[in-house]
Amino acid sequence: QVQLVESGGGLVQAGGSLRLSCAASGRTFSRYTMGWFRQAPGKEREFVAAIGWSADNTYYADSVKGRFSISRDNAKNTVYLQMNSLKPEDTAVYCCAADRQNWRLSPKVSDYDDWGQGTQVTVSS
Repeated sequence: QVQLVESGGGLVQAGGSLRLSCAASGRTFSRYTMGWFRQAPGKEREFVAAIGWSADNTYYADSVKGRFSISRDNAKNTVYLQMNSLKPEDTAVYCCAADRQNWRLSPKVSDYDDWGQGTQVTVSS
């Protein structure tokens, strides 16, 4: 099991940028696929982006493609989500998650084994 702690959320105006971080404990972090998900009030949790264990492969939801970028630093046990050109509809609690099946980049919530508590992102219009 890996423990995940997100940071970097906050309040930003539309068009602005934020960089989220997710710090992981445990020596096996580098073996996992990592994902970012978000959940807005009254809505289901939705996939945002995923990155493979070697960082060569990434996968994005259509709604964030071209605006968000996921990356990881295995030496620091950290995964990042750079969010640019933010929109009010990006407002949500953002969580990172770890998938121990590192052969896939899954958008499915049920495929992820470990979750952080989340960080709030609010985009004002």
